Amino acid sequence: MFISYSGYRLFFRLALLLVLFMLIGALFNQVVIVMLFGTIALLVWHYRQITRLNFWLWKDKKLTPPQGRGSWEGVFNGIYRLQGKNRRRVGQLATLLARFRQGAEALPDAAVVLDAEHNILWCNKLAQLILGFVWPQDNGQRIDNLIRHPDFSIYLKKAKYNEPLEIPSPVSDKRLLEIRVMSYGDRQLLLIARDVTRIHQLEGMRKDFVANVSHELKTPLTVLQGYLEIMQTMEDADSPNHKPLSLMQQQTTRMQSMVEQLLALSRIEDAVDIDLSQTVNMALMIDILKEEAKALAGTDYTLVFNCEPGLNTHGNELQLRSACSNLISNAIRYTTPGGTISVNWQSVATGALFSVTDTGVGIAPQHINRLTERFYRVDNARSSKTGGSGLGLAIVKHALNHHHSELKVTSEYGKGSIFSFIVPSHLLVRQ
Repeated sequence: MFISYSGYRLFFRLALLLVLFMLIGALFNQVVIVMLFGTIALLVWHYRQITRLNFWLWKDKKLTPPQGRGSWEGVFNGIYRLQGKNRRRVGQLATLLARFRQGAEALPDAAVVLDAEHNILWCNKLAQLILGFVWPQDNGQRIDNLIRHPDFSIYLKKAKYNEPLEIPSPVSDKRLLEIRVMSYGDRQLLLIARDVTRIHQLEGMRKDFVANVSHELKTPLTVLQGYLEIMQTMEDADSPNHKPLSLMQQQTTRMQSMVEQLLALSRIEDAVDIDLSQTVNMALMIDILKEEAKALAGTDYTLVFNCEPGLNTHGNELQLRSACSNLISNAIRYTTPGGTISVNWQSVATGALFSVTDTGVGIAPQHINRLTERFYRVDNARSSKTGGSGLGLAIVKHALNHHHSELKVTSEYGKGSIFSFIVPSHLLVRQ
């Protein structure tokens, strides 16, 4: 039975014992001696209870406490009650931990828990399969001692885990892993490793397919376009065949343009490492872009070009020119005649800004995040009329990725759009 004892009750018991000793001493006319021996006996009894408590806590294997007397009954029962609570909490934590481990084992990825020093605290079975860990022998080992790829060591030292890292598996060089590290809890890290070998194989197959098909289509389209041109020259202006031949010529030209863009996209994707030591004369390139824009716009649009002198950049001129040209041509295509297209190249705090501003139809918010997808079109009917293929912004995206930049789109439906990117400061060349 658990009984709680208050301080007043304990004090009352002690006072009652002292009064009893005093009365006995007064009966025998030896108050001091009886009080002394009574107090000593009381201390010995309490010391005996402390000894029993110490033996139960440290040596006795029984869960139930010894039978207490007096004020010690509440102490024994209170400790027993606390132990019961702790056992229940430990059981709950053990159940929770078992559920966590079961959930982690069910993950399709390898999971490894690390401390602040990158020592392994726990890993699931998939981590043992694709990372080559041996559990529990590797418990406490530094993970960079087991995964000895130099890129992985640099990744851990930098401690910048915003982007994943791709490395070969320690078990097999033919298997490619995507590593992600996330901080959580009290200075702990969770490492997730995913097998992306199949994804890369499919991506490679897709690239090869697009490149091969585009290359194979180029020759028959050229032959077809040549014969169409000959047939057009053989027909009179009032011939009933003139209009269908003209439409066929337009569609052939459009298909040829799409094939050229597919080939350009394939070349940019395949160029994983580009030479960033070359200097691109931006003023000269923008002059060329200006002449191309004038030829495309004719007299239907107002073109404004602003270029900061002496502001050049390191990079691949063909890729940068392709990106800028696609942004300008898109602005002209999707702006109604009479509109204005402004092109700017200027210094900003983080580097150099290239922007194309138009007064076109604008883009609804739900479309902006998907603009750089291949063949994605906001309006299929309008794209068909303007000759758009849906590949221009995909080319821009990949070209800018090679130059450590990213396409930014700001648009208000019905009022116009701004397409821009910033070349970072470390690539700039100022004269």
